[in-house]
Amino acid sequence: MTETAAVDETSPALVLAIDTSLSAVSACVSHVGEPAPIAFEAMAMARGHAEALVPLIDRVVSQIDGGFAALTRVAVTIGPGSFTGIRVGVAAARAIGLACKIPVVGVSTLSALAAPAIASGFRPTIVAAIDAHHGNVYVQSFSVDGGTQLGATILSVKEAIRAVGQGPIRLVGSGATMLAIEAWSLGINAEIDEKSMTPDIAFVARLGLLADPVRALPRPFYIRPPDAKPQTNGVIARVE
Repeated sequence: MTETAAVDETSPALVLAIDTSLSAVSACVSHVGEPAPIAFEAMAMARGHAEALVPLIDRVVSQIDGGFAALTRVAVTIGPGSFTGIRVGVAAARAIGLACKIPVVGVSTLSALAAPAIASGFRPTIVAAIDAHHGNVYVQSFSVDGGTQLGATILSVKEAIRAVGQGPIRLVGSGATMLAIEAWSLGINAEIDEKSMTPDIAFVARLGLLADPVRALPRPFYIRPPDAKPQTNGVIARVE
């Protein structure tokens, strides 16, 4: 499924936002101060992020006057999420920032998932959760003003529900259903926002515009190390 939109507008301050952290590849260009992107494209996919991303970015940026030269910032989701997807997105963002000589900022995937619910004013707790497999979730909870209640971490489903409080809660992300089932079994008032399974790229752009380039560095935020590890069998010991 592919989604595209654009209008013929320009602005002296434009941010390119990129997301490849979960089961989609998306990018947009947004005006500073405007909630809706002026150009965007999103493609749902479980694999193939590396092959799809650069052509998708080219299509999006070609829709704005001035192309890459008009950009003033790049924002990219840094995880947690797919190890491969995160590496692909961060590498592309850094390359564009270097080529265009503009700052690049990292945006937490969990924050991006929670942002639409926070913007809607839901009270009191928004919980962003990503399926980390084997009965675990990457999870973070937020108050209505966007403040962090539970910092980003990886927990079992049972541990996560006990950590986020008694509800009511709104759950977003690919781990939302697992958490909701556990919450309901404990009598906790929980609802699932089915529209927020992957980050809304417009909110990645908005968070990127608010981020401090000195602190919000474009570095992968995995929370846990990858399952795959380099082979050590047959390695010759170094001689000091």
